[in-house]
Amino acid sequence: MCGIAGWLSYSQNLETKRDTLQRMTDTMALRGPDAGGLWIDGPVGLGHRRLSIIDLEGGRQPMTAMHGGPREVAAITYSGEVYNFRELRTELQRLGHHFETRSDTEVVLRAYVEWGEAFVERLNGMYAFAIWDLRSQELLLIRDRMGVKPLYYFPTADGVVFGSEPKALLANSLVPRKVRADGLRKILEMVKRPGHAVFDGMREVMPGEIVRINRQGLGRRHYWKLEAREHEHTLDETIRHTRDLLEDIVDRQIVADVPLCSLLSGGLDSSIITALASKKLLAAGKVNIRSFSVDFVDHSSGFTGDAVRGTPDAPFVRDLVEKIRSSHQEIVLDSRELADPALRAQIVRALDLPPAFWGDMWPSLYRLFQEVRKHSTVALSGESADEVFGGYRWFHDPEAIQADTFPWLASVTGKYFDGKTLFDPGLLAQLDMHSFLRDSYAQAIAEAPVLPGESTVDQRMRQMSYVNLTRFVQTLLDRKDRMSMAVGLEVRVPFCDHRLVEYAFNIPWALKAFDGREKSILRAATRDLLPDSISERVKSPYPSTQDPAYEQALRDALAAIQADRNAPVAPLLDSGRIQQTLAKPLGSVSPMYERMGMELAVGLNTWLNEYDVSLEL
Repeated sequence: MCGIAGWLSYSQNLETKRDTLQRMTDTMALRGPDAGGLWIDGPVGLGHRRLSIIDLEGGRQPMTAMHGGPREVAAITYSGEVYNFRELRTELQRLGHHFETRSDTEVVLRAYVEWGEAFVERLNGMYAFAIWDLRSQELLLIRDRMGVKPLYYFPTADGVVFGSEPKALLANSLVPRKVRADGLRKILEMVKRPGHAVFDGMREVMPGEIVRINRQGLGRRHYWKLEAREHEHTLDETIRHTRDLLEDIVDRQIVADVPLCSLLSGGLDSSIITALASKKLLAAGKVNIRSFSVDFVDHSSGFTGDAVRGTPDAPFVRDLVEKIRSSHQEIVLDSRELADPALRAQIVRALDLPPAFWGDMWPSLYRLFQEVRKHSTVALSGESADEVFGGYRWFHDPEAIQADTFPWLASVTGKYFDGKTLFDPGLLAQLDMHSFLRDSYAQAIAEAPVLPGESTVDQRMRQMSYVNLTRFVQTLLDRKDRMSMAVGLEVRVPFCDHRLVEYAFNIPWALKAFDGREKSILRAATRDLLPDSISERVKSPYPSTQDPAYEQALRDALAAIQADRNAPVAPLLDSGRIQQTLAKPLGSVSPMYERMGMELAVGLNTWLNEYDVSLEL
């Protein structure tokens, strides 16, 4: 998986800046705990931290390649996995390439040497990497189609600074720790604007994008975007093709030279991936999949259903484990520990931002991944199936479908994503959050592809799918990437395979929801793999603690901010609203509603402290 960093400065010999490049690379140590490397050639320096997954001995980076003689022609620093590397390797060998390692990194590098920039269209996987072409003296920054792996950059007067996470860039004095109004808007609203980072001047390579930097400047182009195409399969053919794709995807993604496991929630999506992985491993004569689930102390016994979660996960997890006989372990977390200020600081440092939404899910994911990492280096996840197959309740809520805003912010779900409740109304007016939200939505809708002749219903549902696949899912993928890589765990997301995404995106809504339920195609395609209890289970999100002890710890942190006149977040907050919130009886605050305001206020204060951010509003 790994972490990358680098710097291109056409006016300098970066050998004189080795200390800075090393400092940038060292910020990626948690992403790559197994090895590190630095490669400098005149105006460019590439840094790498490695999490060893494939070819543990041979895949060291940065890596260079020769072609047509003894001279190096290209160098790469690479993060991610390319799942079709074996097929590409065979093809390149037929074309005369000789390989010194078994790694997918060398395959990617030699594919570039052979096919140039067009090579990226042949890749299947999750990746973010930089390639320096010694012949043309150009740098390419490339990110996978769905944006599973992150890649940030900061254009400079004579080149660029880049890295897997903002912290790598911030380790270079050229990159200011400055946040302007637009950056704060992104923190306060559950809206992802592709390509835009929170720190001033910093950008993010967009999913499916190539950024090229040379002496003439910086250019960008998309090598992949979602397209509207005619769907030619019948219902039965659609179900069958979906299953065929899933079989192939999981078969590719269980390849690893290190221990592999699955993250199992007992929901439809993770159960499908776990069951398929189990089937593939057993058929190959290998040990059955190891699975992990998460719960909280006393959570299942005292569970109370709400508007978001109707059932606890544990009984469904047991049903699948009993059916497939996986080697299963339940990770039980103490809710009080999740509010520990030291843990919150760790999460902020992993994210480089305040954990704005979902509150306790950040620390619980972090702790879950910590425990999983003790046993496995690679984990399979069911993330993104809801965006791909229309699983969220807003896909089936007429009010959300018709709303002139992002569907997750409309109707009953909207209040669960509002973290602005404790912020000063004057600040919010100054930021003009309404216009920010309106413009962000208008931009997303304008991008959505149109299929000529399709019905009004299909066109609207295509727009719904598009904003979920290009905005909402990006926030979830960011969360999973940062929390897993902070503990050196690679999490793979089979539902983000671009072939499956493209196919499902073009299934007409009448077929996609043919039986009137969420994820109808997915259920039908995998029913034989699962217990009936899971096949029929209603969507339930990642669990959130219901323990009042967590809320009390959050209140204590908020009260401390209220009492500290020097708290950096204090000027942004409404003191009166904080007093009203703290005056409410313990337990009266909804775990996923009013608590969001407390989460964001406390998280933002931690971030401002940790990063010494300059807010210029």
